[in-house]
Amino acid sequence: MSQTTDSPTLPANPWPALWAMVIGFFMILVDSTIVSVATPAIRDDLSTDYNSVIWVTSAYLLAYAVPLLITGRLGDRLGPKRVYLTGLTVFTVSSLWCGLTGSVETLIVARVFQGLGASMMTPQTMAVITRTFPADSRGRAMALWGATAGVATLVGPVLGGILVDQAGWEWIFFINVPVGIIGFVLALRLVPALETHTHSFDWLGVALSAVAMFLIVFGIQEGEQYDWGTITGVVSVPLLIGAGLVVLAVFVYWQSRNRREPLVPLRLFRDRNFSVANVAISTVSFSVTAMAFPFMLWTQTVLGYDATQSGLLFVPMAVVTAAMAPVVGRMSDRLPPRRLASIGFGVSSVALVATALVIAPDTPLWQLLVVNAMLGFGNAFLWAPLASTATRNLPLSAAGAGSGVYNATRQVGAVLGSAAIAAAITARLSANLPGVPDSAGARTSGASLPEQLAGPFSDAMSEALLVPAAAFLVGLLVVQLFAAPSHARREATQRG
Repeated sequence: MSQTTDSPTLPANPWPALWAMVIGFFMILVDSTIVSVATPAIRDDLSTDYNSVIWVTSAYLLAYAVPLLITGRLGDRLGPKRVYLTGLTVFTVSSLWCGLTGSVETLIVARVFQGLGASMMTPQTMAVITRTFPADSRGRAMALWGATAGVATLVGPVLGGILVDQAGWEWIFFINVPVGIIGFVLALRLVPALETHTHSFDWLGVALSAVAMFLIVFGIQEGEQYDWGTITGVVSVPLLIGAGLVVLAVFVYWQSRNRREPLVPLRLFRDRNFSVANVAISTVSFSVTAMAFPFMLWTQTVLGYDATQSGLLFVPMAVVTAAMAPVVGRMSDRLPPRRLASIGFGVSSVALVATALVIAPDTPLWQLLVVNAMLGFGNAFLWAPLASTATRNLPLSAAGAGSGVYNATRQVGAVLGSAAIAAAITARLSANLPGVPDSAGARTSGASLPEQLAGPFSDAMSEALLVPAAAFLVGLLVVQLFAAPSHARREATQRG
């Protein structure tokens, strides 16, 4: 049996600890998107091929997503501060390794360690919020967490483009070193050493979850590259995903039968809001990941923008999301999550449909900035309400496990979005540009398509954007299942 307590001594002011951890959280999420802009430079400098350099991003995302269930539970057992600092150290050292490497193979290995460090850090940020902020004021804290997640994924392409153009691709990794050191010192001083829970670790659950997550995430992530067919010999993408689903079913069965300390306590899903929030955040991550690919491809291929110029188009989105975050955070502590999330999903879906409608070879710049700002407004109503609602009713002894599940779901949503948009782009290019090689969309930035191809190419990217717009609509339907959180029900009873 575990020895737990749900009443740890809370710091008088938990905000400094959260700000300290947000620095590291921002850094690891930026690294999820920053490398995509540097891909051509890495390929040329390391004299490798495109398929190999794609693994620089894929290896990071895979190593980040697979262990999240495990690292979340480790925070419960060893303490979130200790696991967070360990992960930050691994991430910072491997960032230096990435910048110093001289071959793509070594870079991929270093990125795996980066991903492992990131997977140790992410669940601890949410766990500390859950365990140090009272339930009725957690929305503002989650607003900061959510704004960090939302802005970081948008800042990556901008920062990556500037660093690659001005200093070289190595600096997208070197910049993590001073930031990591500052973040470590601040977290060491400001994050409280919260009470641990002596769990008997579920090693069988660890093995089953790791295998299931690897097979599913790898299969989805690499499916488009292998045309959803055979990878090697008798191993195929559908076989990998199918095997992963089988192992996942075995994992769930084992969690239901484990009478000691399961890796993922299934009782977490008895809380309807936790279950709904997990499904909803997967649609958010799906859409945010998916929408960037066709938009960036269109701006560079049709408009002839370079990487930095394309990335700067996301600035209104990031600014509006960051500006609205504290406002939405205060609302999250007072208003039903269904109402806030519905605004977020509705506005975000409308914004993507509007983006799809305005995309053309002669689109005015102001229209792109307006629809991106609208998307930023919608996103601000998603991250904080979903995160705070997911964790609000969790027992403190399961804060790490709940955070691990939530972030694993978020990462799987991102992988699904990446795979889905790649398939959509390929399908729409084939339909709108029959007979034109797929490499037409892979030309270097600054070299726009010939006029006769620009229109059909724009149409293809416009149609592809309807995929993340539809995912936002799915999220809108899902959040209608939210129940009013317990603290809101208590306040309504007291007023009555």
